[in-house]
Amino acid sequence: MKKILLLLFMSFYAFSLELQQDFLEPDEAFKKEFIKQNDKVIFSLNLGKNIYLYDDKLKVFITKPSKIEITEEVNIPEPVEYDEFIVHFDNQNIEIPFSLLKSKVDSSSYEIEVKFQGCSKAGLCYAPMSDKYTLDLNSTSTNESTTKTDTSVVDTELNETDTIANTLKTGNMLLVLATFFGFGLLLSFTPCVFPMIPILSSIIVGASQNEKMTAGRGFFLSLIYVLAMAMAYTIAGVIAGLFGANLQVALQNPYVLTVFAAVFVALAFSMFGYFRIELPQSIQNKINKSTDGKEKQGVVGIAIMGFLSALIVGPCVAPPLAGALVYIGQTGDAVLGGLALFVLSIGMGMPLLLIGLGAGKFMPKPGGWMDSVSKVFGIIMLAIAVWMLDRVLDASIVMFLWSALFLGAAIYLNVYKHILAQTITAIIFLYGVALFFGTISGATNPLKPFEKFTNASGVVSQTQAVKFSYIKNIKELDLAIAASSKPVMLDFYADWCVSCKELEEITFKDAEVIKKLQGFTLLKADVTKNNDEDKALQAKYGIVGPPGLIFWNENNEEVKASKIVGYKNPKDFLEIVNKYFK
Repeated sequence: MKKILLLLFMSFYAFSLELQQDFLEPDEAFKKEFIKQNDKVIFSLNLGKNIYLYDDKLKVFITKPSKIEITEEVNIPEPVEYDEFIVHFDNQNIEIPFSLLKSKVDSSSYEIEVKFQGCSKAGLCYAPMSDKYTLDLNSTSTNESTTKTDTSVVDTELNETDTIANTLKTGNMLLVLATFFGFGLLLSFTPCVFPMIPILSSIIVGASQNEKMTAGRGFFLSLIYVLAMAMAYTIAGVIAGLFGANLQVALQNPYVLTVFAAVFVALAFSMFGYFRIELPQSIQNKINKSTDGKEKQGVVGIAIMGFLSALIVGPCVAPPLAGALVYIGQTGDAVLGGLALFVLSIGMGMPLLLIGLGAGKFMPKPGGWMDSVSKVFGIIMLAIAVWMLDRVLDASIVMFLWSALFLGAAIYLNVYKHILAQTITAIIFLYGVALFFGTISGATNPLKPFEKFTNASGVVSQTQAVKFSYIKNIKELDLAIAASSKPVMLDFYADWCVSCKELEEITFKDAEVIKKLQGFTLLKADVTKNNDEDKALQAKYGIVGPPGLIFWNENNEEVKASKIVGYKNPKDFLEIVNKYFK
């Protein structure tokens, strides 16, 4: 196992070094200077090999004595279309006549600023940049130039994701890794990690049927699971960062989720005792040639389960994960970015390690009780299968599946005559009945089966007040923003995104949030299919995966510092929105 992990790490390290050679440093990609000539100032920007500029990010301003945009009134070469974006591949020589400056504001001195952002064809996008020049019309010099090798980044106030990405760029490595470990601990309490708890617990229970489970053995099995999970996150994250792929989407399509849900159904029936899941006999024979063959069989199976669980069950985008992916994408540094993702994953797995340690320490001796425990975990495996299918099936079908699961579980567990078991069984049955009537009534939330009967008219009208208009591509978005006289919020959503549904069911149904959003034009981009238009839209605004919220003010200017990635509860959501939109 150690050899495999070392080989994977070295392969990615060599791969990252090769990729980094293709990327230019900012001062190599953008060589710029201001040149004063007679009656004008020229901003010269020479682009490196395979570098291009976004047309809509190229802006020219007078910043002193007054801030005035003059982009439309200076001579900028015609852009071209590339990869569904409007860009410039040619070097820029933007002439700013003194007469233009005088016509805007009468002064003897001016400060001119040019903002721009560019990317490399190799896949690296640079942060927004700017350069400033102070012009003194009373100066006797008629020809002068100022060349700067530093490139200043626009927007001193960064959003949460970009702040984390900058931490990777500027921080001490040990401090960075410690920070990401802390991020991982926080993420361990999110819905994306919870399903791994019963999966690991069932593995430990199954292993204890063959041998006595000690604290050390339980911790070791959990460690194998967590390391495999961390390796999966790291590999997928590095690939996503380097190639701009969506970390979630590759393994969150309906076919893959359906297959993996079927795997959990098979695991459930295995725990019910109908059959055993084992490696093929030929592989078992090869493994058993060593003295610790049985142990290796278990380790290999646990590692595979941990690797697949991380990819299928757990990929939720949160600011720390997005920050690491942005850092890898901007710098090509797969080593530090990969280490950050690995440490983040270990932090996420800490509760799993504690569960393994505790289960090994307090696990009773093997006996008949384990059959009952296995059956309970079998029901939990079925619940995970339904939870996964929630991302691809209609809500009414999912409600029916939950109802069938709880009713079936109650009937199945009714064989136990213990008073506690009978009480639990009765509760499960009643909840299953509630879900059944909720399904018939048209309810879609299994946590609120009677929502159609209990919602007050005021609540319904408030919920209906949050209405999103759907946009499909960049063109439709630009038109919607231009047509809005109010601030705009764009919600990146996907059917398979767990955190997106949390936003819909919790944050966007909060009364205070609803009241605040009534002052916004609300747009939604459904990126479930992840087609070319979806990818272009996400790439333009640096969204590595849903959910993501982008805001524009009433002047149609993007407020980058207010960008939200991942789930935010109503309180945190309002804190961010109120900060930038009074």
